[in-house]
Amino acid sequence: MLHVSSSIAIPDHEIEIHAIRSQGAGGQNVNKVSSAIHLRFDIRASSLPPFYKEELLRLRDHRISTDGVITIKAQQHRTQERNREDALDRLRLLIQSVGILRKKRKPTKPTKGSQNRRIERKKRQGRLKALRRTVD
Repeated sequence: MLHVSSSIAIPDHEIEIHAIRSQGAGGQNVNKVSSAIHLRFDIRASSLPPFYKEELLRLRDHRISTDGVITIKAQQHRTQERNREDALDRLRLLIQSVGILRKKRKPTKPTKGSQNRRIERKKRQGRLKALRRTVD
């Protein structure tokens, strides 16, 4: 059971975890031990509340496929257990990030002073460039 928050938990049968061989250099150990973890979580088929499902599907994240499946590959640690914990933590953090409501941005306008400073900088830069031109 993966506890996302105090009221939300994901049952183990909804998360697919497979052990695979890690990529990259590492010698003999990498070639014979399946210590990397490949985690798959289907958002649409999960027991998450509808709000979380909609927000996760709306996210523009490379780990979420067009079918609504989250795929996480953990291979940073040497042991399979640590990689499993890392993958589950990353899934938990992804789901928790969706639950945080962000404030709506209030559009603001630049102050009159900042506008004047910007125009003055532009004029100063233009005068400087004018001095660099060839003299007739």
